[in-house]
Amino acid sequence: MKTFTILILCAFAYVCLCEGAVDSPATKSDSHGDQGVFVKKDLASIIMRQKRAAPADPTNLSVAQLESLREVCEADLGCEHMMDVSGIIAAYTAYYGPIPY
Repeated sequence: MKTFTILILCAFAYVCLCEGAVDSPATKSDSHGDQGVFVKKDLASIIMRQKRAAPADPTNLSVAQLESLREVCEADLGCEHMMDVSGIIAAYTAYYGPIPY
């Protein structure tokens, strides 16, 4: 069994080495340039640009964000009463100002 495993690994190494010889830099098209695995910092920042958070819009709050507002508002009895009457967004805005996210 060990001999068979070694034979398979040698065959795999041989195939990898042969593929490397066929795809040598002299035969490759220059579509990727000389970058290889690494890219320049500015190119990477353009490629990997993350979506930024949208401005605070009370209608687009997630359930977790609403729950955190509710927990803050429950600490104040006036805010908690207004939350029951007018809603969490109106109560939080009235007592604590604009929503932070």
